[in-house]
Amino acid sequence: MEKYSEEKLTKASTRDDRVADTGLQQWLSTVCSAPKTATPPDLESLRLPRTRCPGPDLYSVRNFEIPSQTGVPVRYYQTGEQPRPLVVYVHGGAFTFGDLESHDRTCRRLALHGDVNVMAVDFRLAPEHPAPAAIEDVVNVLRWASIEQEQIKRPPMPVALAGDSSGGLIAVLSANEYISSGGLISAMLLACPNADLTLSSLSIRNKGQGWGLSSADLRWFIQQWVEDLEPETLGKYSPLHVDLKSLPTTLIAIAEHDPLHDEGAELAKKLRVLGVDVQVLDYAGLVHGFLSLDNVSTAAEVAGTNLLTLFGQVLHDGLSGALPRNMGH
Repeated sequence: MEKYSEEKLTKASTRDDRVADTGLQQWLSTVCSAPKTATPPDLESLRLPRTRCPGPDLYSVRNFEIPSQTGVPVRYYQTGEQPRPLVVYVHGGAFTFGDLESHDRTCRRLALHGDVNVMAVDFRLAPEHPAPAAIEDVVNVLRWASIEQEQIKRPPMPVALAGDSSGGLIAVLSANEYISSGGLISAMLLACPNADLTLSSLSIRNKGQGWGLSSADLRWFIQQWVEDLEPETLGKYSPLHVDLKSLPTTLIAIAEHDPLHDEGAELAKKLRVLGVDVQVLDYAGLVHGFLSLDNVSTAAEVAGTNLLTLFGQVLHDGLSGALPRNMGH
């Protein structure tokens, strides 16, 4: 997998405040013009069903439940009759909102552009179910998908794992636990991931207001998931601070105007030191969550399509004979 190993980072000193296109600028203007209050985010409103642009049609899309102590709802996307690499997808939503509907279009795009099958996980949300509930749910899905042959057509390779935003953090911690217990993962895709719940990076301060994701809101959402903000607790659930195992080949996408930009870049450096095959794609002019902004920004659509296509290429190359990274350890 050497052709995926070269990190592509643009120095922050060369960046400015320009956004990628007018569509994204208009979206930011709308988001930033909304009235600001001192109250915390309204979870009830964030969880309300919303009308969203539909994603591409696929061969098959169906819902079912993975058997476990609590039962984990999933949505399974197939791009065709023949077996394809399987990607377990962990949605974003600040640990507290999001579901199978909120990321349906993203999962359909991943299936289409990556030419893969996707299993989206409807994990338990905070604050009703704080950490590690979401991690437990994702690990249960990974274990089930790694051995199940009747309900899904899976080629003879480990499942892959993808996540965006808070889902990226949950994906890393789930992969770490799953691999520690003997499981195998072929590759990971992390889009704008949380990586440091202490919120200590420079981009948290520089991009924490006016770019669609507030650092103050971030702190509130994190507290819903970990229940307290003690350094020991935050470190326990921060990929930058936990003892990571031999993780698989990983693509990390970060965006210039994202408060989480720097912690995503630092996560890549940490993985590289551990011997993980990492590629970082640092997108100029884009903001946090650009994967789901394909309907408002051409630049976000192009970046997302390229990212999802590249991840599919990694997985299909793995099928053609290259061993996934963690299978060699």
